[in-house]
Amino acid sequence: MAKLVNVGSLCIDLVYPVPSIVKAGETLASGMRQVFPGGKGLNQSIAAARAGAEVKHFGAVGDDGDMLLEQLAQDGVDTVGVQRLPGPSGQAIIQVDAQGQNAIVISGGSNRALSNELIEQAVAELQSGDWVLLQNEVNDVGQIMARAAETEANIAFNVAPPDERIFEYPIELLKLLVVNEPEAMALAGQETPQAAFSSLIASYPKTHVVLTRGKDGLLFYDADSQQQHELGTFKVVAVDETAAGDAFVGYLLAALVAGESLCGAMPKASAAGALAVTAAGAAPSIPSAAAVATLLQEQPDAVNV
Repeated sequence: MAKLVNVGSLCIDLVYPVPSIVKAGETLASGMRQVFPGGKGLNQSIAAARAGAEVKHFGAVGDDGDMLLEQLAQDGVDTVGVQRLPGPSGQAIIQVDAQGQNAIVISGGSNRALSNELIEQAVAELQSGDWVLLQNEVNDVGQIMARAAETEANIAFNVAPPDERIFEYPIELLKLLVVNEPEAMALAGQETPQAAFSSLIASYPKTHVVLTRGKDGLLFYDADSQQQHELGTFKVVAVDETAAGDAFVGYLLAALVAGESLCGAMPKASAAGALAVTAAGAAPSIPSAAAVATLLQEQPDAVNV
């Protein structure tokens, strides 16, 4: 049976509710600080596990990483591949405004210190039909892509956050590329999301391309059928959009690991992303498979492919 190997980040999220996202030169008071397990890698592993996938997580935490390991273990994620390093774990400072929108600053910490030995251990886990999932919050992403391509596993990459390293990655090796609008424009060097989407498809015709657009739904290109599709959104009340994209990615990967087509996987992944905005925090907001199934039953026409 296929599995998901996630070489991904683990962060301690410090969340500050604010009346509005702070502007340059402005000081705002927050009524409280909340601490949650997070990091795009951790969130996506948890989402995939809650969706029913077998997940092995490879990454690193610091001296303060107990809560991160405990959260992964609680959700049934295999953490044998998580190193403990001296110093701090990754950390995210997150502002959340009254509309549920956020602004995030990330400190890499142990996430940017993955060893070659750990990378080789992760690659050694890959077998034909498996998926390896990557985000841009760890080091040596391009190296991991190249090594994973030597196996018969499928490679998925969520370009988050984009930085100068993304232009050096062998994107053509991917089976799946997931981007939001700013990430797509950065990677493609285009000034509009639609132009970026078209450019990415033209550049990587053998790669599934998924462009998430928040409340405007998403666009995706199925490389197997060479068809483009558009999806709408579910109607939910937003509280905190943190980890919505991660819930989407995790549920999408779980469906692909299970052998579903890209088109077949999209409604479930979209429902997971929608539900994640209805609760505070990152990992705590990721919905259960039962909650996703309920939303799909309640709003069956929301995201027809």
